[in-house]
Amino acid sequence: MRDITVFSGSAHPELAAEICAHLEVPLHPVRVQRFANDCIEVQLPANCRERDVFLIQPLVQPVQENLVELLLMLDAARGASAARTTVVLPHYAYARSDKKDAPRISIGGRLVADLLVAAGAGRVLAMTLHSPQVHGFFSVPVDHLHALREIAAHFRQYDLSNTTVVSPDLGNAKEAATFARLLGLPVAAGAKQRFTDDRVSISSVIGDVAGRDVIVLDDEIAKGSTIVELLDRLRELRVRSIRIACTHGLFAGGALKRIGDQRDVEEIVCTNTVPISAEKHIPKLKVLSIAPALAEAMRRIHNGESVSALFDAP
Repeated sequence: MRDITVFSGSAHPELAAEICAHLEVPLHPVRVQRFANDCIEVQLPANCRERDVFLIQPLVQPVQENLVELLLMLDAARGASAARTTVVLPHYAYARSDKKDAPRISIGGRLVADLLVAAGAGRVLAMTLHSPQVHGFFSVPVDHLHALREIAAHFRQYDLSNTTVVSPDLGNAKEAATFARLLGLPVAAGAKQRFTDDRVSISSVIGDVAGRDVIVLDDEIAKGSTIVELLDRLRELRVRSIRIACTHGLFAGGALKRIGDQRDVEEIVCTNTVPISAEKHIPKLKVLSIAPALAEAMRRIHNGESVSALFDAP
């Protein structure tokens, strides 16, 4: 891994350190200074000239602070004559703002993508974007990974002979179907209608789940309103057991405890795309690492190799 330099922003230095350990390259944390007028200044402490630079920074809370820090990191790398700068986005929070579904609202996913490119991003490495069209918001190459292989590997330890994968809504059904194929399982989906950010209704579950073990798969869990609503429908159908999995475990507003307190939920599985503080951890939570997948994708990008091979069935 010659001529590569990896920097970590403030958002998730633990993940960045794990990625660099797999790559066997040093990690360079950025130096951030805040002035009296609340502006921040970013300095990259290592040489970037004519090097392949990777900036690791998921857009997690505080999202706006981490976004501005990332934009300044990009500007600093461009000013330091980096040969190419790749943004590693384990979580792209603005991907949820992907369409105009009300009058006079902004489409934040596209705007933030434009800002990243304008600041100097030459390539983006993302993990499980909220919707496929977000990929097209970027005018630079995007390598879009998913964590389904890692999640499927975890569930292979169980007896899955009577198991169905359940998507909370039809929008996530394609990802759930891909996950189900990895495990050789049938798939079902909830018929969901969203009214507000934290109020949803699931009228029914399409597919055979009665008397079966179910794995509920979603791309991310924020407040957990959809999951709690889905659990009510699954209980009505008398499922045998429930396990929950997602890529991005945001778990805002006490969502992790609220879901974990459901007696029929046996396990909650997520990945470490988002940092989860120690006080949030509960016995039912299992956090899987996606650092090896991101490290391998970064290695392939640097060496000009195929990244799509990472999606081949294990």
